[in-house]
Amino acid sequence: MLDVVSFSAQEQLFINARSVNAFTGQPVSVDQLRAIYDLCKWGPTSMNCQPMRLVFVTSPQGKEKLRACLSPGNIEKTMAAPVTAIVAMDVAFFDKLPTLTPIPNAREMFADNADKAQSAAMRNSWLQAAYFIIAARAQGLDAGPMGGFNADAVNAAFFADTTIKANMLVNLGYGDASANYPRGPRLDFDDVATVV
Repeated sequence: MLDVVSFSAQEQLFINARSVNAFTGQPVSVDQLRAIYDLCKWGPTSMNCQPMRLVFVTSPQGKEKLRACLSPGNIEKTMAAPVTAIVAMDVAFFDKLPTLTPIPNAREMFADNADKAQSAAMRNSWLQAAYFIIAARAQGLDAGPMGGFNADAVNAAFFADTTIKANMLVNLGYGDASANYPRGPRLDFDDVATVV
């Protein structure tokens, strides 16, 4: 039986955590990025398919490539963030299934059905993106997930001639709380849940 994690951990991961819009100048190391991945990789995916792929954009050259792909409202904060993670999905994730799952013929279930593969890749990579954000918070970093970008342009700039497709950007670093918007309300349990 699992123990309930401390309330301070719950606060860090969920209650006090915010989608950050500005960052301090404190850098983020490659070791920290590895630690985030090494934690989030344990989150479950269907058939252990693990379709998420990551590009950590940290260099001025990489940021300039990304700039042209961003919606205007996301340019300033992305250029200032120490790291921008391109969270993507490999639509040919099924090629790794023979080593990832004990289910016989798992690869063929997706290799022979492009719509099924696309749906599984999208659903599971978004799930992994959530683990990624929680793992970043667990490592003491702030995250600013974004959807305001041209995915086709990101794919052309970073994933040309591959089976990898972008589906989210996440700025990472140490947040400047003075730039946060007021906390938005959350729906109550009774507004969203039914127990049957």
